[in-house]
Amino acid sequence: MNIHKVFPILLVAALAIGACAPAAEVVETEAPAAPAPTATIAPEPTAEPEMAMADKDIVDIAAEDGRFTTLVAAVQAAGLVDALKGEGPLTVFAPTDDAFAALPEGTVEALLADIPALTNILLYHVVEGKVMASDVVELSQAQTLQGQYLDISVEDGKVMVDGAQVILTDIEASNGVIHVIDAVLLPETRDIVDIAAEDGRFTTLVAAVQAAGLVDALKADGPLTVFAPTDDAFAKLPAGTVDSLLADIPTLTDILLYHVVEGKVMASDVVGLSEAMTLQGSAAPITVQDGAVYIAGAQVVLTDIEASNGVIHVIDTVMIPE
Repeated sequence: MNIHKVFPILLVAALAIGACAPAAEVVETEAPAAPAPTATIAPEPTAEPEMAMADKDIVDIAAEDGRFTTLVAAVQAAGLVDALKGEGPLTVFAPTDDAFAALPEGTVEALLADIPALTNILLYHVVEGKVMASDVVELSQAQTLQGQYLDISVEDGKVMVDGAQVILTDIEASNGVIHVIDAVLLPETRDIVDIAAEDGRFTTLVAAVQAAGLVDALKADGPLTVFAPTDDAFAKLPAGTVDSLLADIPTLTDILLYHVVEGKVMASDVVGLSEAMTLQGSAAPITVQDGAVYIAGAQVVLTDIEASNGVIHVIDTVMIPE
C-alpha cells in the first residue's frame, strides 16, 4: 500500500487513541510513535523515481521529455519504435525539435513522405552499444546502424559529432543512453563516382573509369573501398602512359580494378592489414613506415571519404599490378 495513503490513517488512529487515553498515557504513547512514520517515509521519494527510471527505454524517455516530438514522430513513421525499444544496448544522438526546425523548409515533410530516406537518416543517429560521454570523447569515429561512420571531435572543449554539438550527455535508459545534439545528422548520399567527379582532384581517374565502362560497377550498392590516385598521381606516370591506357581498355580496366577492394575498409582497419585483395585479383601489399601508410608503394595521403556505397582513400601514386 502506498505510504502516503497509510500515513493519514495512522495519524487519525493515533489521534483517536490519544483522545480516549488518560493524559499521562498520551505522553508515553506519542513520544515513541512520532518517529515511526518519519523512518518509513524517508526512503520513499528516492526509491520510487529510481525504479521508474530503470523501467523507461529510449523511446519512452524521448516521448516523455518534450524536446523530441519531431524525432519521436519520425521514429514512429519509419517503424523503428520496436527497434529502439529492444534490449540493445544502443546509443542515440538525439536531435531536438529546434534541430529539426533548423533544416530547410519542407525537409521534415519530405522525409516523412520518403520512408527509406527517413529510416536511413534516423539509423545514422544510432550506434550499437552503450557509449557514455567519457567514451565518446576518446573516439574519432563511431559506426552507426545505418552503416556509415560518424566523425567525432573535441573543439574548444565542445564535443562535435559530424558538425553537430553534443549539448547534453548520459541520459540513461533501460536499453542504452541518449546524448542530445543541436543539429540533425545527414549521412552521405553520393556514391563513389559522384564524389570523385565533384571533388576536382580526380578528373583523370573519372575519365579512365568512364572509358573502361566501370561507372555502373562503382555506383553499385557495394560496399567498396577505392584507393583513388589524384590527377597529380597520374601526371607522375611516364609521358604518354595515360593516352596509351585509354587506347588499351583491358589493361586500363586491370589497373583500375587494382585500386578497388571489396567491402568498406576504413583507415583504422587498413593500418592493421599487411595486404588487401583487390577486384583485379591480386593482393596489394600494405605497409606502415614512419607513421605513413603505403599500399603497393603509393602513400595514403587522405582517408575515410565516405560515400553511400563505400569509402575513398586518396593516394599519391597510380598503383600498377605486377
